[in-house]
Amino acid sequence: MENSSVQLSDLPDEILMMIFKNLHNITLLYSLSGVNVRLNRIVHESIFTNRLTLVNFVSNRLILQIYSSTYFAYPLSDLLLDRICSHILPQIHQKVKWLDIESSSMERILLSTNYPNLVGIALYNIPLGNAVHLFSETILHKIE
Repeated sequence: MENSSVQLSDLPDEILMMIFKNLHNITLLYSLSGVNVRLNRIVHESIFTNRLTLVNFVSNRLILQIYSSTYFAYPLSDLLLDRICSHILPQIHQKVKWLDIESSSMERILLSTNYPNLVGIALYNIPLGNAVHLFSETILHKIE
C-alpha cells in the first residue's frame, strides 16, 4: 500500500469549519490568518470574530490566591498580542462585537483599531483608576 496523506488544504470548507469550531478563536486567528486567501476567508467568518477572548484563564485550584472568582485572568503573551494588535484586529475590527480583555493589555487592544460594531466589553483585573483613564472621552471616541 502506498503512503497517502491529506493536507489541511485538501479538506472541504465544511470540514474545516467543523474542526475550527472546536479551537479557541484567538489561537485559530493567530495561527491561520495570513496563511492563504482561503483560510483567511474561513477564519475571518463572524463565528470566529464576533467575540474575542484576549485573556488567558487558569482555574483557582491550580494557583493559590485570595480572589473569590473560580478562574484567574492573566494577559496573553506579548508575542501573541503584537500580532493580534498589529495585523489581526485591524483586518477584522468591523466584525468584533464583544471583547474579553485584561487590565494590563486593554489599552493596547482598545487603541489598536476602532470597533464600530462593539456592543460589549468584559474587563478583568481592572483597578478603578485604570478604568477612569481608559474610558475617558479620548479613548471612548477611538472605540466608536
